[in-house]
Amino acid sequence: MTNAFELSGAASGFIEKLDERNIKDPTAIQKKIIPLLNENKNVFFSSATGTGKTFAYLLPVLGKLLDDNGTDAKGGIRFLIIAPTLELSTQIKDEIDFLLEGTSQTKPRTLNSALAIGSVKLDRQIEMLKKTRPCIIAGNLNRILVLARKGIINLNNLQFLVFDEADRLISGEMLEETNELCDLLKRKLKNQKPVIAACSATLNKKCREKLFSVLGELSGPGETQFVESDDHEILREKIEHWAVFSEKRRRDQTLRSFLAAVKAKKSKIKVLVFTNRGDEAAMTLSRLAYHHVNAAGLFGKTGMKALSGEERKAALDAFRKGSIEALVSTDLAARGLDIPGITHVVSLDVPDDSDVYIHRCGRTARAGKKGVMVTIGDETQMRLLASLEKKLKIKIYPKELHYGKICAPVMNEEEEDF
Repeated sequence: MTNAFELSGAASGFIEKLDERNIKDPTAIQKKIIPLLNENKNVFFSSATGTGKTFAYLLPVLGKLLDDNGTDAKGGIRFLIIAPTLELSTQIKDEIDFLLEGTSQTKPRTLNSALAIGSVKLDRQIEMLKKTRPCIIAGNLNRILVLARKGIINLNNLQFLVFDEADRLISGEMLEETNELCDLLKRKLKNQKPVIAACSATLNKKCREKLFSVLGELSGPGETQFVESDDHEILREKIEHWAVFSEKRRRDQTLRSFLAAVKAKKSKIKVLVFTNRGDEAAMTLSRLAYHHVNAAGLFGKTGMKALSGEERKAALDAFRKGSIEALVSTDLAARGLDIPGITHVVSLDVPDDSDVYIHRCGRTARAGKKGVMVTIGDETQMRLLASLEKKLKIKIYPKELHYGKICAPVMNEEEEDF
């Protein structure tokens, strides 16, 4: 009997690896993207979080590299994946290793992969790259640029380029470096055209136009398709949205009460807490620690002590394993991460952009499961949330904390008259 992944064009060796995780059938977006990349088509694609976008590009590209392995004497990097954060880069590298593990590579050259992230000392990373001579690199934008400027990585023969969380890579704080990388690639590749893929849960029209502008000369005019999956109903059908009113000065106290109420109902909880800024995340984490809440942080530079790459990795590993109950993060740090078993996502402020709300929601209700998205905020925040509710066509349920329980608000007599 033919496997559904085989029908989509995935290599049989990878199908056996997917079976180890009990992944039997491709998702909607994988069914669309795998055949296109197998045909060397350039594609920008959008699909809800948790729908397998990483495997959508890894399965076909790694399969093609395995097929070509040993037949092409050209050296250097053949497959480059750019991600906005070290955490997402690490996650992608882990998935590459998982798929290639045990894969038959009997030809002279093996598919070595490497991780290039800013939390590793540059000298140590350069030494590792010279020793392993990888043909696949996953990394964050800044470190890839540093290595390329120094000539440590050879991009002259690049065949495949992926922008993961592409909307973030072309946002204000990263656009300049993304443009620099693309200009560098144009000079290195000359008339060669790598196969290009860019993906995110949110690729609106404006973002796609900017992507075409940034990547246009690399991909060639009129050659790139945009594919959108029809699985965005996850936001409405798999996630329950709650709103908890709290004055800003009491916000962290409300968060503690909420965590206690959830824990009283469920013995095992895994709650991801978002703030808009790193300094707010650091302050919230400090207050949780003071009250002996089992939590850790995932954020970069703040006005307070910045978390090192090792501290962020340790926090993420502990959260994955379930040894901590809450992880306090910023949007950038948690962008694109696949963390199994998150029961609740808590937003301590309403983001300005609806796309950010979608990405926060997407950390829960992954792989067909259900989840809860909770916003804790004051009157101003609740008005912003009401606007998001209308824009995203979702239903947000007001909740209150009473005697250690989460419940619907009790209506007073005047409200009942309506």
